[in-house]
Amino acid sequence: MRFTPWATRLVLTLSLSATAFLTACGGGGGGGGSTAQVRLLNATLNQTSLDLVVGTDTTVSSKVTQGTAGSYGSVDTNNPSGNVTTSGSGTSVAVWSPTLTGNSNYTVIAYNSAGIVRTSLLQENQDAPASGKAKLLVLNLAPDAGPVDVYLLGSGDSPDTATPAVTNNAGGGGSGYIQLNSGTFRVRVTGTGVRGDVRLDIPAVTLDSASINTLLLTNTVSGSLVTGTQVVQQGKVTNFANPLARVRVLNGLAGSPIVSATVADSTASTTTTILAASRPLNLSSYVTFNGGAGTVTVLIDGVAKTLPTSSFVAGQDYTVLVWGPAAGAQVKAVKDDNTLPSVNGNVKIRLINALSDPSATATLNVNSQDVQTAINVATGSSSDSFSSANYANGGNGVPVVVTSPFTQSGDPLWVQSGTVTSPGNTVLQANGVYTVVVTGDPTAVRGRLYKDR
Repeated sequence: MRFTPWATRLVLTLSLSATAFLTACGGGGGGGGSTAQVRLLNATLNQTSLDLVVGTDTTVSSKVTQGTAGSYGSVDTNNPSGNVTTSGSGTSVAVWSPTLTGNSNYTVIAYNSAGIVRTSLLQENQDAPASGKAKLLVLNLAPDAGPVDVYLLGSGDSPDTATPAVTNNAGGGGSGYIQLNSGTFRVRVTGTGVRGDVRLDIPAVTLDSASINTLLLTNTVSGSLVTGTQVVQQGKVTNFANPLARVRVLNGLAGSPIVSATVADSTASTTTTILAASRPLNLSSYVTFNGGAGTVTVLIDGVAKTLPTSSFVAGQDYTVLVWGPAAGAQVKAVKDDNTLPSVNGNVKIRLINALSDPSATATLNVNSQDVQTAINVATGSSSDSFSSANYANGGNGVPVVVTSPFTQSGDPLWVQSGTVTSPGNTVLQANGVYTVVVTGDPTAVRGRLYKDR
């Protein structure tokens, strides 16, 4: 088996199988007018139904809904190029131009990355393992999530002590084939080296005796969590939707009130601390939980404010913003966009306005230019993330400025490496995702720059 992400032109040899490899893709090449059997797997976020078209008008796999695969169809290996199109309209969402080998089976995987639909080719030609054994290949097609570890847990295994079966599996990379005893496993995916950074938790995945399996990891809307899809070689496809959401808490209150926060996960019957008791300005790490009937509880000097977890959509990241004066504190969940910039080498940056005066708008300026999406941002609000040029500026950095009516003497608020200065330069790393926060009242304005990823 091999897979080819021709949209990104990656080249990688999978270490554990000489016949499982990535190649840059060219056209044609099967030889002798032979044919291959090809099907389409729709692993996209936003395409409800797709077709796989060869040439201009030959549909190989049609009306393939999200999380499913179509039937196999014959493709001439000398003329395999075509498009992935939306069913009905015929609009092309991705071009495919593979190299196919005659008398082989392939699955074309359509998925999202950096805001567009991409395609990868999975060749299904692995020899079956012995009875009582199974083969598993992990393909990380979620570059926005970064490198991950994958745990295969038996009934008596604890995720707190188990050793991952796959480590540091980077986006666009394959693990190589793992041969193991067949059976049913709990599959947990985490950020590399951080057990508690859960990106996906599948209660049960069955690897049948003598089967060959691929676990595809693809992006969710947040860019951090992932969806899993099990592909049995030349067989069934099973999609495992991700029920998780991630949340962090920003204590942006004016003054110095003590704030803490927890999330009650009714599905797992657990209560987890998101933010330990602390004074502003403070931003917690993300905590993962199941959306549903639970509650996010924020304590402000001992007074509770709550948000139902049913308002947190699965697959999404959130910041719970706590802002205003302590006596009239407000709590609100804002969506986070932790997907990578759409242009390699750029940065993404946004502004959260947590100033205590409801009339005090704020504007973000980077390198002497207002950020288009972050002009006159209202209090208690976040601007959209803006993908902009690489501001590394030869390592010298650029000024990151927030202006608002609260800045003393009409001067802009300069933010440098997490502290308020005037003036200052900050190096914004290529492909980084940043949040600038401004909080406080007219006598004590605070600003801070956070690198979200």
